[in-house]
Amino acid sequence: MKLSIVFAGLLGVFLTPALAFTDISIGGNSNSGTSGQQSVSVNNEHNVANVDNNNGWDSWNTLWDYNTNFAATRLFGKKKCVVHRMNKDVMPSLQTLDALVKEKKLQGNGPGGPPAKGLMYSINSEEVKDLSKLGKPIANMCRGIPTYMAEEIERASLFFSSEKCFSANIIWILNISFCEGTVEN
Repeated sequence: MKLSIVFAGLLGVFLTPALAFTDISIGGNSNSGTSGQQSVSVNNEHNVANVDNNNGWDSWNTLWDYNTNFAATRLFGKKKCVVHRMNKDVMPSLQTLDALVKEKKLQGNGPGGPPAKGLMYSINSEEVKDLSKLGKPIANMCRGIPTYMAEEIERASLFFSSEKCFSANIIWILNISFCEGTVEN
């Protein structure tokens, strides 16, 4: 009897972290058109999703904090962090993202559904001084590098092209553009 209680306790200790964290990798050396390699991690315990895009100088990391409703993208080549409010009408819920990861619908050529949704943000020029108001996960990710807030540009022109924009295409479901300076609609 005592042995089964100990075993059940140990099973719970080792199984809980495995159930709270889901991970998938896409891209790589395939001919899928993916630039670099992306990995998606969902942590249900902390209500965060993390997307890493490894592509040399254009590498970036995005963290979506569903507790604070903030998202941050660390642009490694530009040595900056950009934070914005999550648009829940466009960005998938944590449960939806987790289901896509678990069903492995983010691998290969994507889920085969509708085209990716797009968001465009204008980066404010004033640096964020107090990262604590953004939540612990984002504060930890952006600590030590210049961090800027970005505001969503509603009804942005899909034909807008600028050298001052950086795109973070997230696994066939969301295309996010961050633009510096003034963007005309």
